[in-house]
Amino acid sequence: MKRIRIEGGHQLKGTIRISGAKNSAVALVPASLLSDEVVKIDNIPDISDIDALNEILKYLGAKVKKEGSLMEIDSSSIENKEIPEEISKKLRASYYFMSSLLGKYKHVEMYFPGGCSIGARPIDQTLKGYRALGAVVKEEGNKYTIDATELRGAEVYLDMPSVGATVNTILVAVKAKGVTTIENAAKEPEIVNVATFLNNMGAKITGAGTSTIQITGVDYLGSCYTEVIPDRIETGTYMIAGALVGNPLRIENIIPEHVDSLINKLKEMGVPMKVEEDAIEIQAQSSMHRVSVKTLGYPGFPTDLQQPLTTLLTQCTGESILEETIYENRFKNVPYLNEMGASITIDEKKLHIEGPTPLVGKEVEATDLRAGACLILAGLKAEGETVVNNVEHVLRGYENIVEKLSSVGAKMEIEEI
Repeated sequence: MKRIRIEGGHQLKGTIRISGAKNSAVALVPASLLSDEVVKIDNIPDISDIDALNEILKYLGAKVKKEGSLMEIDSSSIENKEIPEEISKKLRASYYFMSSLLGKYKHVEMYFPGGCSIGARPIDQTLKGYRALGAVVKEEGNKYTIDATELRGAEVYLDMPSVGATVNTILVAVKAKGVTTIENAAKEPEIVNVATFLNNMGAKITGAGTSTIQITGVDYLGSCYTEVIPDRIETGTYMIAGALVGNPLRIENIIPEHVDSLINKLKEMGVPMKVEEDAIEIQAQSSMHRVSVKTLGYPGFPTDLQQPLTTLLTQCTGESILEETIYENRFKNVPYLNEMGASITIDEKKLHIEGPTPLVGKEVEATDLRAGACLILAGLKAEGETVVNNVEHVLRGYENIVEKLSSVGAKMEIEEI
C-alpha cells in the first residue's frame, strides 16, 4: 500500500504541464482492437489504469510497444477468449474491451468491470445498445456472455447521456451492417477523441460531441495515428490547487474550452486568472465569494471535479452549495475534510459548505480517485502534516502527481507501507 505525506502551507509557483486524458486513453486503448492493422496512440498518460488495460491487451495476445507516451498496438493476431474477473475488475473501463470484442467477433465473455466505489454504476444502457444492434446478452452472476449472429445498425435512445454507454454503442456499431443512430448521446470531449481515432482507421462516424451520433458500419478498419487530448480533470484539479495556494501557478497544455464551467465558477469566486490559448495562470486569493455548483454532463460542471472543488469551497466566505446529480456515493471525502476543520453538512444530494474555515493536517483515506485528489488539495492548504492513505486510487488517474506538485513548491512525498 502507498501513502502520500504532505507538509501544508507552501505556495505553488511555476508551471505544471497537463498529461493526456485518462478518460480518453482508457477508451482509446480498447478501441484499438477494432483495427485490423497496427495503430499508434500518442500522449498516453503514465497511470496505473493504462497498466491494467495493457495487461488485458497482452492477455488477449496483442503486441504492444510503449516508448515514452507513444503506444503502438498490433491486435491482428489476438485470441477472443474469456477475460477473467481478476483483471477485468481492476478498472471500470475494462468494459470497453467487451464492446470492441463484440463488434469485431460478435461474441464476448467477460466479468462485470471494477473501478472506484462512488455509487451505482450499472451497465444497463450499454446492454440496451448491444440488444438494439442484435446481440443476445446472457448474465450469470457478474459474468456476461454476449453473442450476435449479425450486428445490424439501429436507433438507440439512451435514457441518460452516459459517456460509457455512448462509447460502447459506438464501438459495437462501427462494424455493424447499416446505420446506427445514438440519440441523447453524451457530448464529452473524450467521446470526440474516440470517434476521431476510429474515423482515422476508416470508420464513418458523424455528430460526436452532439446529442445525436450517426455511425455507418464498415467492414475493415486500418492503421492510424492519434493523440490523446489533454486531461480536463487533471487541468481542473491543478486550477483548484492554484486558487488555493498559487503564487501564481501556471498550467500548460490545456484546452480552456474543456474547463469553461470551472473557469466561470472561479471567476464568480473572485479568483484572479489569466486565460491563454493553451494555458492558464491562477493566483490564490485571500478572500473568495461563496458559489452554488451543480454537477451535470458536459458542458456542465463535471462530477469528477466535484470532490476537488469541495476543498476550495471550504475557503469561500459564506455558505456554498454543491449538488451532485451523477453519482449518489461521491461524498466519502466529506468526513475527512470535516476532521481537518471544514464545516460541511450532507443533505441528501447536496453539500452545505460554510467558510472560510482553517484546515489542519490529519491522517485521512483516499476512498476513491477524486476523493484522494480532494484530500491532497486539502493537505496543500492545511497547517501541519497531512497523510493520505490508499493513494493507489489517485495514481490510477493522475500522472506523476507528487513530482508535478513538488516541482512547483509543494513539500510532499510518496511512501510504501
